[in-house]
Amino acid sequence: MYQYIIEGGHPVKGTVRASGNKNAALPCIAAALMAREPVTLRNIPEIEDVSVMLDICRALGASVERLDKNAWRIDAKGVAGADVPGALSAKVRASILFAGPLLARFGRVSLPPPGGDVIGRRRLDTHLLALEELGARIEINGAFEFTANKLVGADIFLDEASVTATENAVMAASLAEGNTLLRNVASEPHVQDLCRLLNAMGADISGIGSNILTIKGVKALHGADYAIGPDFMEIGSFIGLAAVTRGELAIEGVVADDLRMIKLAFAKLGITWSIEAGRLLVRAGQALRVVPDLGGQIPKIDDAPWPGFPPDLTSIMTVVATQVEGTVLIHEKMFESRMFFVDKLIGMGAKIVLCDPHRAVVSGPARLQGSELVSPDVRAGMAMVIAALCAEGQSTIKNVYQIERGYERISERLQELGARIERRVG
Repeated sequence: MYQYIIEGGHPVKGTVRASGNKNAALPCIAAALMAREPVTLRNIPEIEDVSVMLDICRALGASVERLDKNAWRIDAKGVAGADVPGALSAKVRASILFAGPLLARFGRVSLPPPGGDVIGRRRLDTHLLALEELGARIEINGAFEFTANKLVGADIFLDEASVTATENAVMAASLAEGNTLLRNVASEPHVQDLCRLLNAMGADISGIGSNILTIKGVKALHGADYAIGPDFMEIGSFIGLAAVTRGELAIEGVVADDLRMIKLAFAKLGITWSIEAGRLLVRAGQALRVVPDLGGQIPKIDDAPWPGFPPDLTSIMTVVATQVEGTVLIHEKMFESRMFFVDKLIGMGAKIVLCDPHRAVVSGPARLQGSELVSPDVRAGMAMVIAALCAEGQSTIKNVYQIERGYERISERLQELGARIERRVG
């Protein structure tokens, strides 16, 4: 097991390129199994979750070839079975994304319970609802057993705008007989990436970017060459890091439209940036002062389905708020355990009142002190890295596997920006 040794108090400075969107890479890898011709995926981040998804492809019989840094070719013509290995499924939440593709191609799939972050209850009901509406039969006996004589298009209203359930439904519906109307779907940039990949493979999906998708079923999908977009969660993390370490950072390869709500949230904390030709610049000397709501009221940063503020950045914003003058309410509505990491920040000197599992009142600025920390999940782990880099003294962060599941070569890239961080066995 690796750990990070971090010396805080050193501003980051320089240029970093945004990695590919982790949450787009994972469903696109699963979708590649739907074609009997090679699918080339580009801008794929080098992270643990991607490695596990590619291992699942190999275990199912696909040929997986690395073409270049961040580029992979998946040839699924040799896939003959649809039994996802339990040991691999348990490593990553995204293993659930093999349900739709394998069911559509083979008429059955056996999927052990998926793993992933422990951030509270994470329902699978919406996946089952959507696939049952398309004609699947589902039995649960230690594993999820999906079977279907054939999939038939339907008018489906999802009971929540679940990202992965939307993705499973879209993939299955692409090879279903007839037309499917999916309502109340997720519309995040990574969902859009998956839909565009499927269209490049021969699917017929319209309404991309909205909460209603129309899918005209086709008989087969073919190969494609597709590059996924940048990871706006990583971009948000780097913005927060630059601001709280009082550094200046340029982030290349960004899509401005992905950052509209994120920009509004950071502005509440006195943090701004500019974008020109896909290059985002966070300047030194940010105000770092809470902007009150009308009438001097305490502002709120709360997450919501896209295009609302992304829940994966609430942990990051909580740390940023500890370094900002004023008081703000962080309201994480979607996962009841995600905010429990704040006790570690309080131990470092943060002024936080955890009102309940979903709400934290943060007052700042606080002088954080280095500490011994353990990463509980991907985003809270990165939040701890940011806290350690703006704290006084040395911090040790253990269980960094969780961080590296979602952030590509993060210790090396931070070192290149002047951060004092070492990755050691410990």
